[in-house]
Amino acid sequence: MGVVEALGAGAARLLFYPSLLYTVARARLPGSRRPWFHRIDQLVAEENVRGVVTLTEDYETRFLCFSPQEWEAMGVEQLRLSAVDLTGVPTLENLHKGVEFILRHRARGNSVYVHCKAGRSRSATMVAAYLIQLHQWSPQEAIGAIAKIRPHILIRHKQVQVLEKFHKNMINGRTA
Repeated sequence: MGVVEALGAGAARLLFYPSLLYTVARARLPGSRRPWFHRIDQLVAEENVRGVVTLTEDYETRFLCFSPQEWEAMGVEQLRLSAVDLTGVPTLENLHKGVEFILRHRARGNSVYVHCKAGRSRSATMVAAYLIQLHQWSPQEAIGAIAKIRPHILIRHKQVQVLEKFHKNMINGRTA
């Protein structure tokens, strides 16, 4: 890890709880259309969620999310793909792993819950990769489709760049 990445990771750790507080408070404002989370126990039953892609670092989910054992007890398989908050970009390799995981569950008729802290950047990037693979869409088409449902997504330039590489790999024959 280079100096810039280390500083970014350190800043993300330092800003995690203040930004989490902001995310929760923003979701609770009257009239907010920015849900912070959905109840996974309801989603397991109502939406047939049998897979979870977690795009956080361990410290982010230590107290706020189910452990792998708790997921397993609910009949849900978890795939953890670490990505730094605020500045993090899922790696190309992790996008392929996540899309393979989602497609495997989809082939079984299952739903997959993809999450990060706020559901705006890291998880939206993974969902965009899935849509690119599934529908043969461009990154812009995938991002636009997500934004229609979740208008508060924030896919940054570096995340768009990795989606463009993912799209190029798909076109050149490397599929998930």
